[in-house]
Amino acid sequence: MASEAIYTNKIFLCGALPLLKTIVADIPSLKEKFKNIHCIYQVSCLDPDAPQGKWATHFVVNGDEWLVHADKVAHRLGKQKYVELEFKSVDAMNAFFKGKIAPNTLPKMKGVNFVKEFAVFMMALLKMASLLGMTSIPEDEDTKRLLVKCYFYLLSVGISTLNKQGHKEIHDWCLKSPDRVYAWRVDGEDSVSAYIRIKAGKSKAGKGIYKRAMPFFTMRFNNLDSALGILMSIDDMLASVREGKLIMEGAPEFGAQIGAYMMLVGALAK
Repeated sequence: MASEAIYTNKIFLCGALPLLKTIVADIPSLKEKFKNIHCIYQVSCLDPDAPQGKWATHFVVNGDEWLVHADKVAHRLGKQKYVELEFKSVDAMNAFFKGKIAPNTLPKMKGVNFVKEFAVFMMALLKMASLLGMTSIPEDEDTKRLLVKCYFYLLSVGISTLNKQGHKEIHDWCLKSPDRVYAWRVDGEDSVSAYIRIKAGKSKAGKGIYKRAMPFFTMRFNNLDSALGILMSIDDMLASVREGKLIMEGAPEFGAQIGAYMMLVGALAK
């Protein structure tokens, strides 16, 4: 069983950082800046216990095409342009992504000589930080849609990641589970949805609507504002259910269970 620091780090590596692909794709002005970019980007932290001496997530970017390699260290080939933010430890990276920015949490920046490539990557990271750091519901509908999408992806991947890392509570739940799909969605917003499939200890998170079968349980919101009210811990879950903002499609006890795991992911990432 991993430590809490590793659980947190894996949520950032596997859940938060891959959101960059979604954010860039959904913001036209940011997407345009990557139009002619061909670069490998990596965010890493040193750890003597890691197989290669560090944990990392990297992206191979070729314009509109982003290949995300979550929790994998990059292997540079030839003269490919390369940018990396390398933190000195797991704790330093965790603190930085939780907003505790200080001299001892700042990363070593590699590839700054690739000025354009470095600049646009930092823009994307800052946009991600801005989105996930919001404390009130934004007014712009496109921003709402993107933010809910990011939260759904982060929570589904976060729960699956904790299972794969052997988190006792979540892994025990997955071990005992038959083949079931748990989903999140918003009425009238099919692109704003995510799910996690679990079976006998295994789990897999996915984007979009699960189409192979009816999900065992769905946490469905009547609109984007209602979703953000819960996801941003602004509204009370029971009150949202009573008011029809949140519809639990399935037994209520499973809603409470998924809600608890959502809070667990959120607590580790904050």
